[in-house]
Amino acid sequence: MIRALIALVLVFLISTFPATWLLMLFLGNLGTGLSYWGTLPLGIIVSLLIAGATSPTYYPRSSGLPG
Repeated sequence: MIRALIALVLVFLISTFPATWLLMLFLGNLGTGLSYWGTLPLGIIVSLLIAGATSPTYYPRSSGLPG
């Protein structure tokens, strides 16, 4: 259980790293001086938005029942 939790945290941090790193570059140019941990919450949101925008749309089949 502990190994699975540690693995999940590592996968989470690795998967959100690209968006967080790019946000650090962008915000650094604005002079905010945020660290990785300061930018991580916004990086998580951006990662979720990108994943949701690029995921295929699922259209469930109709059951054939009226209504």
